[in-house]
Amino acid sequence: MDERFVTAIVPCLNEEQHIANCLESIVAQDYPKKYLEVLVMDGGSGDKTREIVKQFDVRLLDNPRVSTPAAMNVGIKAAKGEVIIKMDAHTKYSVDYISKCVQHLQESGADNVGGVLESAPAKDTLMAKAIAICLSHVFGAGGSHFRTGAETPMEVDTVAFGCYKRQVFDRIGLFNEQMAQIEDLEFNYRLRAAGGKIMLFPDIRAQYYPSSTTLSSFFLHNLDDGIWATYPLKYGFRVSLRHIIPLLFVLTIVISFWVYIWFALLFAVQIAVAEKDWRLLYVMPLAFGARHIGYGVGSIIGLFKLLN
Repeated sequence: MDERFVTAIVPCLNEEQHIANCLESIVAQDYPKKYLEVLVMDGGSGDKTREIVKQFDVRLLDNPRVSTPAAMNVGIKAAKGEVIIKMDAHTKYSVDYISKCVQHLQESGADNVGGVLESAPAKDTLMAKAIAICLSHVFGAGGSHFRTGAETPMEVDTVAFGCYKRQVFDRIGLFNEQMAQIEDLEFNYRLRAAGGKIMLFPDIRAQYYPSSTTLSSFFLHNLDDGIWATYPLKYGFRVSLRHIIPLLFVLTIVISFWVYIWFALLFAVQIAVAEKDWRLLYVMPLAFGARHIGYGVGSIIGLFKLLN
């Protein structure tokens, strides 16, 4: 593998709980340090995030427009790298994460590559555990292979975070700053529409700690995701089936409710047995419901906003 200069961009805002673990895993990467720069894009944190970041050998830059797509755009403009990797502050990366990303980006001919996220509880609570399981389970994540996993490399419509060839941004532009959330999804729609290729590789691994740890926050997070998931329609892109199913479920809830409950309980039993924790039998249906109902209701709101 030829060495490529890599810029890792880490958007953050009030991440004192996770940023140290994230940066420790990044600076411990086995990728040659002389070919790697790390840009931490802070959106004006009011906690100890900036103090913690300054303890690491990374560049701390300001993101005055606060949002993640704005952070990425400021970072891309400041980057020296031939390869741009978006890295999430809520995540701990395997030691060969960057090496694998660069290797597969070169060998596959793809424009963007990514791997599998293993969701882990952000707090030591039953609900945080249920949320983490929900996000990695096929019933909770649908066809999102970057969450549920894959046995072999595969072409996909999007990946978590993403490792991009620098020229991709010269060709199709930067991230859409109108997208307050799921900006990766919209960007990758544009990339594929322009003939780009996105690949998922199961040996690229990271551990993700969801920002939501309570049922209410998980519902609201999915509500927002559902709203923003409809926005690619504004730009003429088709939305994949896994983003439509929660919408259809909510619209048909009167007739689909009991079927949904049956599946939720079935998977809850399987999970409780696998985890040897029978408390999950009653908590998992709540987590699945917050995921799907929140996303579905959000999609309805998003569609109304697009029509007005």
